[in-house]
Amino acid sequence: MNGPHDLGGRMGFGPIDPEADEPYFHAEWEKRALGVTLCSGSLGLWNIDESRHARECLHPADYYSSSYYEIWIKALETLLLRHGCMTLKELETGHAQAASQVNKKPLQAGDVPAVLAKGGPCDREVSSEAEFAVGDRVLVRNINPSGHTRIPGYAKGKTGTVEEAAGAFVFPDDNAHGRGENPQHLYRVVLDGHEIWGEGADPSLTVSIDAWESYLERA
Repeated sequence: MNGPHDLGGRMGFGPIDPEADEPYFHAEWEKRALGVTLCSGSLGLWNIDESRHARECLHPADYYSSSYYEIWIKALETLLLRHGCMTLKELETGHAQAASQVNKKPLQAGDVPAVLAKGGPCDREVSSEAEFAVGDRVLVRNINPSGHTRIPGYAKGKTGTVEEAAGAFVFPDDNAHGRGENPQHLYRVVLDGHEIWGEGADPSLTVSIDAWESYLERA
């Protein structure tokens, strides 16, 4: 979907202003937002792609007026409601109205380091051969699915060169919607500034994207 999150290559949002020695968190509540999101995800009721899609589905006015962790919390509310972890009344009042119906073991504090260290690897083995190789010229397909996708809007319809064949990984467009992992070969594709932004772009600029095989055609 062409959601409010896909800002790459767009103008009018002001300059990027890096903060020197930026802290991990700008407020104490942000630490809790991260912790609650990770602990809720550990229940196994949704995957990282469904979680990302929940953030992308926020209304643009809501998304653009929210900070990073506000977006996380608003998406988490959607996921908790969707999967029956709480009711709308409980969300509105901030109090549980009944015993939880979710039969999942909560993540204990002592188990957090091991869970974080394990991570969530999404590389997979597939029997098919990679369709593209390093050095191939490829076209990023101009497709606009209604659901989750990882195709950057600025790259659609643009031509680039494969600079790495990275192996096979879970296909997020399906995984976000419960259609299975359906792993595909993944490639790093480099595009130059002129191809993306046209005449007047910095000729020395290049941008690399990660693109699943079904996002690409041979140029």
